[in-house]
Amino acid sequence: MSDLLRSPLHERHEALGAKFAEFGGWSMPVEYSGVVAEHTAVRTGVGIFDVSHLGKAEVRGPGAADFVNATLSNDLAKIAPGKAQYTLCCDAETGGIVDDLIAYYRSDDSVFLIPNAANTAEVVRRLREAAPDGIEVVDLHREYVVLAVQGTLSDEVLEAAGFPTGHDYMSFVEAPFEGETVVVCRTGYTGERGYELVAPNAVAGDLWDALMTAGESHGLLPCGLGARDTLRTEMGYPLHGQDISLDVTPNEARLGWAVGWKKDAFWGRDALLAEKERGPRRKLVALESLGRAIPRPHMSVSLVPDILLGEVTSGTFSPTLKKGIGLALVSSVVNPEAQVGVDVRGRREQFQLVKLPFVDTSVRES
Repeated sequence: MSDLLRSPLHERHEALGAKFAEFGGWSMPVEYSGVVAEHTAVRTGVGIFDVSHLGKAEVRGPGAADFVNATLSNDLAKIAPGKAQYTLCCDAETGGIVDDLIAYYRSDDSVFLIPNAANTAEVVRRLREAAPDGIEVVDLHREYVVLAVQGTLSDEVLEAAGFPTGHDYMSFVEAPFEGETVVVCRTGYTGERGYELVAPNAVAGDLWDALMTAGESHGLLPCGLGARDTLRTEMGYPLHGQDISLDVTPNEARLGWAVGWKKDAFWGRDALLAEKERGPRRKLVALESLGRAIPRPHMSVSLVPDILLGEVTSGTFSPTLKKGIGLALVSSVVNPEAQVGVDVRGRREQFQLVKLPFVDTSVRES
């Protein structure tokens, strides 16, 4: 993995005994004490993730917010500076999802974006090509660390480290730390109450150490991307490259809530409005095992053995439910309460279509 990018905290993860794997061109911790233990820590207490592989970019200049609003899917005009918003970068012609990302609305002249690691360059390229004179799109992918403190005790950990807490879900504040500015946002990918902290690399190590020390009395556990995946799957949060991609539209992925349908312009608007009117041919659904089978990506899904519906896009064992769960992209004709079969290593196992999320969590609690 010598050619992979490394987090500024890589040596700290090594010292904690982390196991590493490639993710989006980065060598990142997959687990420390075990996926189930880390997953459970977040659901019942608090965990900390290094997610510095995530992209970082800024759109800045007079009218930057208006430019972002005319390109990305969600309606930035519905929120105010100091708020964050889940949004999509869609292909202008097809409406397929280039990436899903979080937009931090700093001011009318500055929007900070956090795309997925593997898609940052493409999102930046598309924005740069479309940007009018005076608007600059800056790739900051390797200049910031991103730490996620997630779980019901996340407020206590941040407060002990001297950071502000209690602001609304999907809002952010800035806090001083060792002469630098840390952005503290009420966001996360786990479904639990939590925060994501964005800070310059210069203070990455000290910030990690401060949070780890503050969390000692609260049972804070370092968590890897393995637990992050099981946590997000229990919530039904899509992962780009698996559940959503350039070949999948927001209508198919049931992400229409992240599209500003009444806006005059955004990339893919015409194609997506037309698809919405006629109805998408596929939809992303949630599967729950009726037995002991665990679904995995690319396993086929059928209504009866000879009627193929589609395939699993994400699948895992749910540590909370103690059963196999997954997401699948299937034909829109299937009944939302149907039982379906999943081909698990040559055996047709029974699964129930269910509503998301798989588990109830505290993500939106004030």
